[in-house]
Amino acid sequence: MLARNTDPIAAIATAPGRGGVGIVRVSGPQLAPLVRALCGRDLRPREATYLPFLDEHGDALDRGIAIHFPTPNSFTGEDVLELQAHGGPVLLQLLLARCLEAAAHIDEATGRARLPGLRVAQPGEFSQRAFLNGKLDLAQAEAIADLIDASTEAAARSASRSLSGEFSREIHALRDALIHLRMLVEATLDFPEEEIDFLQKADASGQLNSLRERLGEVQARARQGALLREGIKVVIAGQPNAGKSSLLNALAGAELAIVSNVPGTTRDVVAQTIQIHGVPVHVADTAGLRDSNDEVERIGIERAWGQIESADAILFLHDLTRADTPGYAHEDQALLQRIRGTLPGSVPVLNVWNKSDAAPPQLEGSARDGITLSARSGEGLEGLRQRLLEIAGWEALPEGVYLARARHVQALVRVGEHLAIAAGQLAAPMPMLELLAEELRLSQNALNEITGEFGSDDLLGVIFSRFCIGK
Repeated sequence: MLARNTDPIAAIATAPGRGGVGIVRVSGPQLAPLVRALCGRDLRPREATYLPFLDEHGDALDRGIAIHFPTPNSFTGEDVLELQAHGGPVLLQLLLARCLEAAAHIDEATGRARLPGLRVAQPGEFSQRAFLNGKLDLAQAEAIADLIDASTEAAARSASRSLSGEFSREIHALRDALIHLRMLVEATLDFPEEEIDFLQKADASGQLNSLRERLGEVQARARQGALLREGIKVVIAGQPNAGKSSLLNALAGAELAIVSNVPGTTRDVVAQTIQIHGVPVHVADTAGLRDSNDEVERIGIERAWGQIESADAILFLHDLTRADTPGYAHEDQALLQRIRGTLPGSVPVLNVWNKSDAAPPQLEGSARDGITLSARSGEGLEGLRQRLLEIAGWEALPEGVYLARARHVQALVRVGEHLAIAAGQLAAPMPMLELLAEELRLSQNALNEITGEFGSDDLLGVIFSRFCIGK
């Protein structure tokens, strides 16, 4: 549900906790009376002014920088006041409370409140105001949250490109080409008695093919952008003492998990996000898979299977030094079979043969498929990293990637499906132009969902509710 978007709103715009600077932000119509109450004077537009922030008695709560952004030249498109104070949590709460109190104060001259209805903002409501007032489209608004949440440098740079409008411009270019094609089809429908074949003369088929090619390029960059944002979940699984914890430590470059020769040392999931060429990979080390009478270890093994079921990829670790032991090899195959039976066929299970530095040379041939490495020495780790990127579907694209979300990718897939049906209609000996026009309309609708040219209130509510307070 959309918030009441006509109310003035206020919030602490900086992260919780102590810091050198904290910001309280207010947005709404005609903030001048509130500015005078808090700052003791009017402020020049968009000019930082150092002054005291006044309480109800005229005493200073703090001294800091105040900036007034009159409408429409502000982030939200409304009047915006930013108070940059010292970043103590208690002080910022006092300053926010003072904003609410000053707004509700009844002016004796007018008999009205300075800023009626001022309330604390909901998560994402400042960005929502910017979207509703035409300062940002929906893809750019989402990029704000993505930029804040970015866990890698590549993700941050890609989110910045989306925020600047690069992704939106691509979508608008596709939409404009689609609108032009729809006009041709509608013209043919509206004037069927004309001898001129609008579609053939305007090379509608060539335009549609060009549109589909361009869509493919946008889809490729969007898929990479979604991967940069979400990453993939990789679970390391295998029997006890195969070197799972050592592999996690080697990939992370830190001693995150306890390594021991005692079977069953890892009894719970140890997870870490690593970067491989800017792509976030969420790696989980799990308890060794075996039958156990230890109650705590059994709980860890159950959690390991839970992690396996939710994985995007499995690294099944084999101990190369035990590869010629019949019982060990048989158990490995049984576990592999169970894992593959648990997962959808689309989830890859990669065989990783560990301890190459300790295995006799004659056993290295046991690694018939997969990757051979040594978690201890680091040999083979780069090959594993590259293989993980391949599994994730990462490609080094020649142009900059913009950050995208799963809903963007899904919308582009629907556009492609509708355009494919439209191409089939257009190529038919007797095209059914009504169906062709409908497929083009549905394609445009799917594109519009990305930038928010139209959309349901429920969709907007879900998107902006995931933002932090003050954004």
